[in-house]
Amino acid sequence: MDFKQYIRVIPDYPQPGIRFKDITTLLKDGPAYRAAIQELAVFAREVQADVIAGPEARGFVVGAPLSYEMGIGFVPIRKSGKLPYESIKADYDLEYGKDALAVHVDAIQPGQRVLIADDLLATGGTIETTINLIEQLGGKVVGAAFLIELTYLDGRQKIGDRPIKSLIQY
Repeated sequence: MDFKQYIRVIPDYPQPGIRFKDITTLLKDGPAYRAAIQELAVFAREVQADVIAGPEARGFVVGAPLSYEMGIGFVPIRKSGKLPYESIKADYDLEYGKDALAVHVDAIQPGQRVLIADDLLATGGTIETTINLIEQLGGKVVGAAFLIELTYLDGRQKIGDRPIKSLIQY
């Protein structure tokens, strides 16, 4: 399926010169959304994922249905301060500042094979931080899956030699 036809590109958002890739047009199309999740599930099976992790917030709309499709658990990687139980956190740089992600200390068991799922791979900062959190808990990141990859931003470099699946590339 040509998933790119389901992505709306919005020029000059959130600032002049940016061409924002809007996934809501894919999400609202039930058959296309389902096909995207099923295609990512093929990849998740290939890397033998035990659990899916997704960073807040759009990683939830990819990771949660992917874990459901696979019949395995989902681990939400949240913004710092959002988790009710003991957690670890890691800071990362944004274009215009800093942010932090966190995960419960018991979310991933040592040796678990974790696939990270998100909507978009851009510069890789969020994914790199997610990898660090998973590895701090003893998990093994076996790959990363995305709806969209902005190849010109070189986010793959932050993922290292782990397998990557992106349905759409710009």
